[in-house]
Amino acid sequence: MTARGVGDVLDRAAVAAVDAENLLGDIESQPHQLEDALWRVESAGIATRERPGGLLVCGMGGSGIGGELAGAAVGRRARAQLRTVRGYGLPPGAREDALVLCASYSGETEETLASFAEAGAAGIERVAITTGGRLAAAARAEGVPVIGVPAGMQPRAAVAYMLVGALECAALCGAAPSLRTEIEAASALLSRLAGDWGPDAGQDALPKRLARLLHGRVPVIYGVGATAPAALRWKTQINENAQLMAFSAALPEADHNELGGWEGAAELAPFAAVFLGDAGADPRLRRRVEITAAEVGGLVSAHAQVPSFGDTAVERVTAAVMLGDFASVYLAVLRGVDPTPIETIERLKHALAEDAGAAGAQTK
Repeated sequence: MTARGVGDVLDRAAVAAVDAENLLGDIESQPHQLEDALWRVESAGIATRERPGGLLVCGMGGSGIGGELAGAAVGRRARAQLRTVRGYGLPPGAREDALVLCASYSGETEETLASFAEAGAAGIERVAITTGGRLAAAARAEGVPVIGVPAGMQPRAAVAYMLVGALECAALCGAAPSLRTEIEAASALLSRLAGDWGPDAGQDALPKRLARLLHGRVPVIYGVGATAPAALRWKTQINENAQLMAFSAALPEADHNELGGWEGAAELAPFAAVFLGDAGADPRLRRRVEITAAEVGGLVSAHAQVPSFGDTAVERVTAAVMLGDFASVYLAVLRGVDPTPIETIERLKHALAEDAGAAGAQTK
């Protein structure tokens, strides 16, 4: 990794000068979120019943990633389908004996609202996880259980709530065993790591070094096994928090195509490749990470191999997420960018809302 420069100090004061809405505080609260989410799922009154069709998690962005992270944490322990749906409605062939978890932090995500309506029309059992909005209103009107999430955060900052919601719903519908003890262990691990990686940690703390390595370069994040969806989370957090283009891929698939693209990468831009390991992955996969990192390392301006943290899959997934979340905010600080507001996404939402309003007016 690159050495620290004089003007890139990352401490609490430096972060506070840029992070006006304290997004970093939400990252530091992830251990509490994991524990709190368990109580919130219990309080929702979801029936424990085998659903042979498994669990479909319908959600977009930071709300939808919880389903993919849950799938990685469950891994080969899945007893039925555990699938994340990103888009409007349900996939073809969605089974009536499935459970559909509609995840939207705001309760206003139009794709998730469409999935909620379609599942209801098909007679498929549903659960909503949200802070409110139209999703909560529709769910309560139709007697659908609602897992309430605390308001006041950015949707992407509620990742632990969405992950636990998906894991617990998977257990309740028989798609996976209960991983409650792993969730509790992950909360304890993240409490320790928050001290090691947070703004009060030393300047050589791992996420601070990774942020400096990525600064001024195009980030490409690779994951393997349980860290494959965590790599996607890193990418989207860099997109939103640091407001930079970034890319992600999973091994072994990337070895069959993307690896060749690195031959000409230097002609395009300076790239930085980060490889997220998984100690629980198959030995051949772990060996692939080592060989691929060595190959790519000779073709990019910077690269790093990052070990996994924790004994269980839930620990490894949540630690990889927290590490990337910290690194993305530190990268935003190095760029002098407030990690919370994203004007381009807000403009898109506004334009879509105007279109919907105009269409509604025409049908009245």
